[in-house]
Amino acid sequence: MSPLNLAVRDAPTGPVVEVTGELDYDTSADLRDLLAVLPLKPGQRLVLDLARMEFCDSSGISTLIVARNHAQSAGADVALAAVPASTLRVLRVVGLDQIFPLHPDAESATGT
Repeated sequence: MSPLNLAVRDAPTGPVVEVTGELDYDTSADLRDLLAVLPLKPGQRLVLDLARMEFCDSSGISTLIVARNHAQSAGADVALAAVPASTLRVLRVVGLDQIFPLHPDAESATGT
């Protein structure tokens, strides 16, 4: 089991949250807590960089939806970057690939 590590960096379009490790029942509250205090301004884009995410269960998927709701309530949008193949498959099965903009990497998601 890999612990969840979260790092936030600023991009010209808004914050980028780098998710490393396992986003699951035991760790998803950490990302939810971060999102609750992450300031977003109207017109910004919250990018979740999943390049180093090793595992994501249904609690993690729910937390991605929480991130989307947080961004929308702030008048911002959200994008997922570098979604691992196993998580991308789940997103496609449940139709969330139609809800989240998906990018191959954080740079393309932020336009940098």
